[in-house]
Amino acid sequence: MAETLRIEVAYVAPGQPFLQALQLPAGACVADALQASALRLHFPELDLAVSRVGIFSRPATPATPLRDGDRVEVYRPLLVNPKEVRRRRAQQAGKPGTGGA
Repeated sequence: MAETLRIEVAYVAPGQPFLQALQLPAGACVADALQASALRLHFPELDLAVSRVGIFSRPATPATPLRDGDRVEVYRPLLVNPKEVRRRRAQQAGKPGTGGA
């Protein structure tokens, strides 16, 4: 097991991608990576206590242990529920004169 972990922390705000490489001690978890990152400096409006996070697109929790090479991703909240968008499209497709079938 490595004595240090090489990980990345990623976040994408509209027009502002953030990617930071970090070295953390073995045994570090997602919360440690977020604390060590500069996310709060770049995005003070971001509430890391309630933000959804993942590792390589797989859901994680703040207590999830990290492995060497992991990328911790912080996800923005959805502005629109994808199910609602599909429902609206289906309703529009069924209306005459809207270009639907």
